[in-house]
Amino acid sequence: MISIRHLRYFAALAHHRHFGRAADACAISQPALSLQIKDLEELLGAPLVERDHRQIRLTSLGEAFASRARDILRSVDELADLARASSQSLAGDLRIGMIPTVAPYLLPAVIRRLGDLFPAVDLRPREAVTQKLIEDLTNGRLDVAIVALPVLEPVLQELPLFEEEFVLVRPSADRMKPPPCADALREMRLLLLEEGHCFRDQALAFCNMAPGAPKDLMEGSSLSTLVRMVGAGIGVTLIPEMAVAPETASIDVSTVRLAQPRPSRTIGMVWRKTNPLAERFAQIGEVVCEEHANLLANPPAPGTCQANGAGAQDAP
Repeated sequence: MISIRHLRYFAALAHHRHFGRAADACAISQPALSLQIKDLEELLGAPLVERDHRQIRLTSLGEAFASRARDILRSVDELADLARASSQSLAGDLRIGMIPTVAPYLLPAVIRRLGDLFPAVDLRPREAVTQKLIEDLTNGRLDVAIVALPVLEPVLQELPLFEEEFVLVRPSADRMKPPPCADALREMRLLLLEEGHCFRDQALAFCNMAPGAPKDLMEGSSLSTLVRMVGAGIGVTLIPEMAVAPETASIDVSTVRLAQPRPSRTIGMVWRKTNPLAERFAQIGEVVCEEHANLLANPPAPGTCQANGAGAQDAP
């Protein structure tokens, strides 16, 4: 008889497309995983996997079976969530994801607060770009995620949390210059996150640039890298408001808010509409909003090299 264990092991293999990584994800040995997959194939009377020395491929049956297995596993997990939703306090595993332009600034404080509020919860945070988080949510590998809205996935519920402006980071020598407009910003050497980050696309949209690789655009893997590149005199960059104090505290740069209409984004929570823990997720959303407000009200102490200069145009 096909068991839930069979489905979980095969779903892991279908996701990782590698026996070793799937075995690690399931916390079992690779031979044990291989045996379970072989047993499942014998129960079905047909192969699910094409094996060779370098990689595995799913057969046509395997692809269809993986999709149905994920649906069944989501339903099984949501039965457990239904029981959790009826209890007085949240308990058990909570898999929460955040995008990289939010996680470094909010995730530690949010995890700490949630641990205090829900001591019976085993928090499992994950940082990844939006596309990966949405994929993991829809496939049942995450419970909830903090991303920039909208995501426009019909199976997901969206809850807006707060609005956040973008701030321009430029060399300290430019401190007294007026803030550039979007047209002027297009003519500068703009430093942006590498492809895959939604913040990159939002910044390009403000500058009316195509999503490809604009002329003179330079890329970095993190906001920290971009700010340090500005400090080295390589160009200018846009960063979210919550990142201004943490990222510029010890770098010789200046910051300025752009002219109206200023670029901004909406940060919110998303989860599967079928998940019965919506009320609990709303509580988590309140914690995220509170920690965001705390971060803006109590930024890190500035270092000796901070250069947010005087003047009404400088960002706090």
